[in-house]
Amino acid sequence: MNPLLIDLRHFPAEGVHREGSLPSGFFALAAADPVRPQSPVAYSLDITRDDDEIIVEGEVSACFSLECGRCAGRFDYRLEMPDLLLEVPVENAQTIDLTEPLRADILLALPSYPRCEDGNITPRACPAEGRFQEATSDEPPPQDDNGVWDVLDQLKR
Repeated sequence: MNPLLIDLRHFPAEGVHREGSLPSGFFALAAADPVRPQSPVAYSLDITRDDDEIIVEGEVSACFSLECGRCAGRFDYRLEMPDLLLEVPVENAQTIDLTEPLRADILLALPSYPRCEDGNITPRACPAEGRFQEATSDEPPPQDDNGVWDVLDQLKR
């Protein structure tokens, strides 16, 4: 049984508490995706109903292998979301599946442009650090003698 599937017909007024772990396959990511789950997703969730919404509060954590946006090397990253808050509309449904909203929130919490320095399991400097800096020169950029509009002024009417 899916622990994130909520049956609203038998949902208690005081809400429910769900705690456990989900396999790393929970994310359903392509094999070539730069984000790779490395551990099960641990969760502790309090789920309540507020009229036309299901409110999910709790904490979630998981380990990922991310691809550095600078050197393309892989590094480990532990995501901890101690203050997770989801609001899921009910919309005349008898059951609500919290899988997709939870999956989306977790993936959106990952760094959008990950770099080796973001690794919080085994911190390391990026091997590409400093290789791609903009070349600087003491000379000012060349100035055109002609104004921007001079070319247009030369057109024949």
